[in-house]
Amino acid sequence: MATLLTPGTLAPEFRLPVTPDQKLGLNELRGKPVILAFYPADWSPVCGDQMALYNEILPEFRKYGAELLGISVDGAWCHEAFAKERNIHFPLLADFEPKGAVARAFGAYREEDGMAERALFVIDKDGTIRWSYCSPIAVNPGADGILDALEALPK
Repeated sequence: MATLLTPGTLAPEFRLPVTPDQKLGLNELRGKPVILAFYPADWSPVCGDQMALYNEILPEFRKYGAELLGISVDGAWCHEAFAKERNIHFPLLADFEPKGAVARAFGAYREEDGMAERALFVIDKDGTIRWSYCSPIAVNPGADGILDALEALPK
């Protein structure tokens, strides 16, 4: 299992494709809490359940003013098809080329499999990681840890 960046660490900046022709950078969300949900692959059963859960409770995350970003090594076209099929209403970022570079920067890359860990980060409005968690690859981590971390952020 990877060694994630820990709370108190300044989150690495990144800019990744959110659609085949648009990119989104972490610095564009400065001033808001950000949830990063790294996951292995769009079409895996556990990933589909995890992203569907986050989609359902998106209004709970937004009560804290938080933005949720899903990140995997899948390409933008794959994310687009997955989001459309699952009716996902938050950005899925393509850490596709160079493969896994952002996951590596957060310590959330599985070298042995060539994909992201199932890793979660809550980043405060100033860009500092306030909570991180790495779930076993076959286990949906749910949302309780994210909600607790958002609740603990300074108001």
